[in-house]
Amino acid sequence: MDFELAEEHRMLKDLVRRFVDDELMPLEAGVLAREADGKGLGLAPDENRRLDEVSKKLGLWGLDAPEDIGGADLPAVAMVGVNEELGRTVTPYTLPPDSPNLRMMMATVNERQREAYLAPYVRGETVSAIGISEPGAGGDPAGMITRAVRDGDDWVINGRKIWISRADHADFTILMAVTDREKGARGGMSAFLVDKDTPGFIVQRRIPMIGGAVTYEILLEDCRVEGWKLLGTEGQGFAPMQLRLSTRRIEMASWSIGMAQRALDMICEYAPQRVTFGQPLSQRQAIQWWVSDAATQIHAARLMTYDCAWKLDQGRDTRQEISMIKAFATEMAWNVVDNAMQTFGAMGMTKELPLQLMASKLRTMRIYDGPTEIHKWVVARNLLGSKR
Repeated sequence: MDFELAEEHRMLKDLVRRFVDDELMPLEAGVLAREADGKGLGLAPDENRRLDEVSKKLGLWGLDAPEDIGGADLPAVAMVGVNEELGRTVTPYTLPPDSPNLRMMMATVNERQREAYLAPYVRGETVSAIGISEPGAGGDPAGMITRAVRDGDDWVINGRKIWISRADHADFTILMAVTDREKGARGGMSAFLVDKDTPGFIVQRRIPMIGGAVTYEILLEDCRVEGWKLLGTEGQGFAPMQLRLSTRRIEMASWSIGMAQRALDMICEYAPQRVTFGQPLSQRQAIQWWVSDAATQIHAARLMTYDCAWKLDQGRDTRQEISMIKAFATEMAWNVVDNAMQTFGAMGMTKELPLQLMASKLRTMRIYDGPTEIHKWVVARNLLGSKR
């Protein structure tokens, strides 16, 4: 059993680390200042353009996209290393294209959709969003009521979606809807590609979130979608949606490892310098135990996440492991960042350090793509069910 990354994947991880250190970290001060001034969590257009230019030149676009449309077709194991490095910074930048929607489309597009949607997405020419959650039915897809009904060759969609990132500027949204009420999530759920200018696709409201992030609620009011924009097979949208969610959950675990490592590094740098009551903080047992526990738990989360990614690359069923790492890694990082804030005292409460943005991101990640409690329930249900 080999726990080392392949040389080419290790070199990629090192390259991303340098990109983070050289390009993203220097932008953190501006990101923190804008968020503190209530201007949201984002980059200036010129900053984003420069990052796009640099990352593209470095060959960091389309890392897990198909080779025949310009991607590198990297395995999940390689992407764990990439996302761990990206998790170390609070500068909000995504290497194009965003992997979860990419993976869902890769598994479902036909040739026409491949040319019209997937290829431009891989080239970084378009931005996507996804509409799954609904008011009152966040973690339970069986509670979805947004309905798509056939009308000739088209589909007409009515309903609401909420907690959608990028809905205001995405070129298209992957929209989940019920196409057979009787079957529901078991054969009655479908996915659609809905362009931003489609009549009846209404961005209803902007929802400010903690940490300067923003999501949106959309209204679908007799939204007519051409028949060829049905993504995948009618009624079979649940499995590709789960593939999309699984990809994001592995990303979240990887980001959590990166954030926790950054917070631990900050503790280890600061604690020997800060003297209280005649001794540096590094001599206090409480701090020592926080450091020891953090290092141990980061190591555990990293091994668990690589194990899950390796199994995924082998084509194995990883639903159990994905729930484990999503719950464990996000909760682990939340505790490590919280202890780092405690170590820094009053300074840890300021908006001058990245810790508060890391804490905000982790707090939302403990909810998004399945709350911790849901994932624990899934693991327990599977284990108890197997005993029966």
